[in-house]
Amino acid sequence: MKESNIQKLIMLALSDAGCTVWRNNVGVLPDRNGVPIRFGLCVGSCDLIGITPSGQFLAVEVKACKGRATMQQLAFIDLVNRFGGIAGICRSPQDALDLLANK
Repeated sequence: MKESNIQKLIMLALSDAGCTVWRNNVGVLPDRNGVPIRFGLCVGSCDLIGITPSGQFLAVEVKACKGRATMQQLAFIDLVNRFGGIAGICRSPQDALDLLANK
């Protein structure tokens, strides 16, 4: 299954679990003058950013079966977890629900 399809299913599962979740696109595109404009939360930030029903910050990096996280993504996940949020890599809706349940 494509990562984009997994991401949609994870968003639905998290929403059904009471979370509010947004898609976080990260990248750079040139404006009409060719000046690079960065968008998204920050380099390495997760695909999905949200809030749990209890008010905790939530960050989910979505990966397909063989996808691997970058060093920046792993650092972002570690940062969120160290500061009391919930963050992790998920390959399925069940992974996302397990992430919520284990925190």
